[in-house]
Amino acid sequence: MPKKEDLRELSIPELEVKISSLKEELFNLKAKKSTGGLANPLTIRNLRREIARAKTILHQRRGESK
Repeated sequence: MPKKEDLRELSIPELEVKISSLKEELFNLKAKKSTGGLANPLTIRNLRREIARAKTILHQRRGESK
């Protein structure tokens, strides 16, 4: 899981790609959970928080560029 500092180094297009890949990973984890194949359900919570961090940084960057 990347840290906040690692996400801050990314550019706006890179952040958008990162968010979309994290959302795809979240979808896959939810599918595994529904079929009973997920070993650690806390990974879903951690991934949701990581998406929120990336979105926050993206919104901050977009606000600075205006």
